[in-house]
Amino acid sequence: MRTAYFDCFAGAAGDMILGALMDAGLALDTLKEEIAKLRLGRYDLRVEKVVKRGIGGSQAVITIDQDHHHHHHRHLHHIEEIIGTSELAAAVKERSIRIFRRLAEAEAKVHRTTIDKIHFHEVGAVDAIIDVVGSVAGLAAMGIEEIFCSPLHVGSGTIQCAHGILPVPAPATAELIKGKPVYSTGVEGELLTPTAAAILTTLASGFGPMPAMTVETIGYGAGTSDPSIPNVLRVAIGNRDEATGVLDGERVAVLETNIDDMNPQLYDYLIEQMLGMGALDVFLVPIQMKKNRPGTMLCVICRPELLNPFAEFLIRETTSIGLRWRIDDRLKAARTIKEVPTKFGPVRFKVAHLGTDTVNVVPEYEDCKRVALEQKIPLKEVMEDLRRITINPDVRE
Repeated sequence: MRTAYFDCFAGAAGDMILGALMDAGLALDTLKEEIAKLRLGRYDLRVEKVVKRGIGGSQAVITIDQDHHHHHHRHLHHIEEIIGTSELAAAVKERSIRIFRRLAEAEAKVHRTTIDKIHFHEVGAVDAIIDVVGSVAGLAAMGIEEIFCSPLHVGSGTIQCAHGILPVPAPATAELIKGKPVYSTGVEGELLTPTAAAILTTLASGFGPMPAMTVETIGYGAGTSDPSIPNVLRVAIGNRDEATGVLDGERVAVLETNIDDMNPQLYDYLIEQMLGMGALDVFLVPIQMKKNRPGTMLCVICRPELLNPFAEFLIRETTSIGLRWRIDDRLKAARTIKEVPTKFGPVRFKVAHLGTDTVNVVPEYEDCKRVALEQKIPLKEVMEDLRRITINPDVRE
């Protein structure tokens, strides 16, 4: 699978994403052709080779006709209309509009209003449209199928903007990065802009270390400012299939906490609640703790973006006052769900694939349980009968 990994060690901005993609091989003419489909007019896009504190990269330079574009404000519905009526591919339109909607929602939350009342200053709106649509269309043109991102370096201090002096990260940026891993090393200034935050948090499948992948090309997109670190965004582009073989790979967050002073009756409730919250797995491990007390290690596996909600849940709902967490790579067989007509009625089966081979076929437990209760048949008999059913291995629903 064609993969892009953005290393945000110096944060990110919309023009840095464009520059990184062009530095990694996206042709300027291709990018211009895609953006031209918006019919914005009165702007220019070029790329310059620059060096930022010893690291060379490409800087996307967007010049907008101030006299032509400074008279009006654009609301979200104006931007959605520009993108929606363009000749861009449907997938590019959908992702671009989704990014702008998240950006408008963040601004609305900060200003305590609704998204229909949020307006983008004309010049800034055109610049943001080029950044967002250019990034989405550029990734599509390069054949990128999935995106991963490092934790986001946000910067520190304050910035001057149209609303006055604001803290870093800017309030809209802070809204957009909720639930994502972020950090600051004390570098002064705004390293992560709202536009880049909206793009990356909308498109990225996961945040953390670089996944197992075969890297084919690396690009550096340069920003305009000059902080105390090289102001470049690095993107690595390659293929994850070659690195992981026929298994599917994904990033997951793993949370663990040791408990030795809680009523064990609570575990049933906790597990049921966390599975309902979207946990991929929850399990218990018996352990020996200090003072020779028997205890239980409660482990939760979830999507990286759900790390904070699960951490808060564990602290609130258990007797634990601390936990460990990490981001792991997980390999798994591809799986599909197929509904099969049986003598008990329709039953769903989970079919696992390893490349072109079917390696496992299992009836869904909840369907087996439902059949047993409805038809008053022992559950073990239902499961044994259903396991004998042969399913066409070529069917992947």
